[in-house]
Amino acid sequence: MQKQMDSTASMGTWNEQKDILKKKFAALTNNDLLFEQGKKEGMMNRLQNKLGKTKEEIQQILATI
Repeated sequence: MQKQMDSTASMGTWNEQKDILKKKFAALTNNDLLFEQGKKEGMMNRLQNKLGKTKEEIQQILATI
């Protein structure tokens, strides 16, 4: 039960973070921010390509929201 609650809480947090990112970077879409378990690298690559930023820059952006 605890694991399910943690997953739900983290999804709520990710949904909030996605909204912030979409406001900050109008070019981003829901597909760009699609996060699938175990496929974080794919999302990071999409963000790098879409925003023209390095992996480190994307990680820093994500860490600040």
